[in-house]
Amino acid sequence: MSKHLLEHVDFYFNEQGLMVLTEKYHRDRGYCCGNGCLHCPFDYINVKEPKRSHLLALRSKKESNG
Repeated sequence: MSKHLLEHVDFYFNEQGLMVLTEKYHRDRGYCCGNGCLHCPFDYINVKEPKRSHLLALRSKKESNG
């Protein structure tokens, strides 16, 4: 059975028209897929290095700039 996704809850469309999955969607799924998703709540645990370190650094920089 597939889950019906809700716009602005499970996903939204960015300025380029691409679908972006929300943190809620990822938490409901329950694991990191390894693709480096923007809203990954699992600290990119399944993303291979050096991409994982790069994504974590970008996230840290973004959070410190508020």
